Amino acid sequence: MGWLFLKVLLVGMTFSGFLYPLVDFSISGRTRAPKPNIVIILADDMGWGDLGANWAETKVTPNLDKMASEGMRFVDFHAAASTCSPSRASLLTGRLGLRNGVTHNFAVTSVGGLPLNETTLAEVLQPAGYATAMIGKWHLGHHGPYHPNFRGFDYYFGIPYSHDMGCTDTPGYNHPPCPACPQSDGLWRISELFSSPGESLVSAKISHRSPERDCYTDVALPLYENLNIVEQPVNLSGLARKYTEKAAEFIEQASTSGRPFLLYVGLAHMHVPLTATPPLENPRSQRLYHASLREMDSLVGRIKDKVDHVAKENTLFWFTGDNGPWAQKCELAGSTGPFSGLWQTRQGGSSAKQTTWEGGHRVPALAYWPGRVPANVTSTALLSVLDVFPTAIALAGASLPPNRNFDGLDASEVLFGRSQAGHRVLFHPNSGAAGEYGALQTVRLDHHKAFYVTGGAKACDGSMGPEQHHTSPLIFNLEDDAAEAVPLQRGSSEYQAVLPKITRILADALLDIAHDNSSQADYTQDPSVTPCCDPYQIACRCQTV
Repeated sequence: MGWLFLKVLLVGMTFSGFLYPLVDFSISGRTRAPKPNIVIILADDMGWGDLGANWAETKVTPNLDKMASEGMRFVDFHAAASTCSPSRASLLTGRLGLRNGVTHNFAVTSVGGLPLNETTLAEVLQPAGYATAMIGKWHLGHHGPYHPNFRGFDYYFGIPYSHDMGCTDTPGYNHPPCPACPQSDGLWRISELFSSPGESLVSAKISHRSPERDCYTDVALPLYENLNIVEQPVNLSGLARKYTEKAAEFIEQASTSGRPFLLYVGLAHMHVPLTATPPLENPRSQRLYHASLREMDSLVGRIKDKVDHVAKENTLFWFTGDNGPWAQKCELAGSTGPFSGLWQTRQGGSSAKQTTWEGGHRVPALAYWPGRVPANVTSTALLSVLDVFPTAIALAGASLPPNRNFDGLDASEVLFGRSQAGHRVLFHPNSGAAGEYGALQTVRLDHHKAFYVTGGAKACDGSMGPEQHHTSPLIFNLEDDAAEAVPLQRGSSEYQAVLPKITRILADALLDIAHDNSSQADYTQDPSVTPCCDPYQIACRCQTV
């Protein structure tokens, strides 16, 4: 297998935890402007109103708020999807799920990942001379060639999927909580490993998962450094500190080498289970959610401090989120702000995540680059996580991958304060609540937004809202009704004027996608691909860090 040979080669090239390509990127001839370093930090399930600079009632994000005062804050910025894997795939490709093939989440047992014919941001910047690192949650495939080290990242340190997709010895706070990993002083007895002849060790363990609780009770959450599992189960309470340390090490080494760098950090915050360091004695009375926000804010602040110390004048720092908050936060003092209460009134306290309401995809976003991005500016441009890919490539002086269309745009002029022109049209794909995965049934046109399908979200009490299809779409004027509370009357002149435009835009987009060089992800599952450093130990236990 070709990727296996590549894996052996890469392991042999490892030095001090980093992977450096065997390529000379020196440029001879006339002097060029230095290529900017690019730092992208992606929060997980963070609500728009969780950012203090977005007028949250309780301000617990001082570092992010300071970044907003020193840079640009975006108030109409959107995730490319309302769930984990599709949003991350779009960030790294600039393409919607119907193009890049990633329309829903990958599992612990997923064989595939982001299709290999899709080109990631790291795969574009790496041959352009960039040192590249991914730290944190990946969730775009962990088996074989889908691992981050094979998708353009020289260095990887993190977890392969969400941190609720494996047991730990010290589970974070959730509602309802999942149990800790099972303990054992010795090896599993062979009779305990197999439920039928020929079944693999990991397969037997996976069969003990409780589908009703959605808890992974028998296979521990792994922590990778490059291609190796270095801790299983990972200690969630120390994960933020480790991410900070590894990010600082990479920034220091890349800066010392004289090469520009791309650092992509996928945070565990604010996805459940929530953690706080040190653990709270009484998490409910001490506002666990806010404590976790503070920890996340501190982590981002320390990474920014490191950038400021070694590469302040030549680094674009971009902070945003992958989607809105999840239902388990109903009992955990969750998100605040104008786009966080909507779904609670619609379905008795249901999740924003996976829906195409504003609470599901409007996310906090900040850009910081002293001397280039103007300070203390609020941008109302309609932008998306999709725009990170083409913007970073343009700033690096690289070229977009050929023979495919992109949904993101180069937002450089907005970043530098020379324009407020973002998207006129933005699509919000179905992400698991209602409708077919990835389908484009919610359309934003300027300040109007149309829904062809609604409902399907999971409520705080576990019930599901009814899925409703709208032949004549619900259309909201977000300028007058940001909370999407009252749709336009179908007989109104405003509705009749907007409807044919939306109909035509959607038809044109679907036609374009149908003729594009689109991919299809492999969503097949096989228990044997479950990450496990020692299948003979209960919960696959091992620890090397």
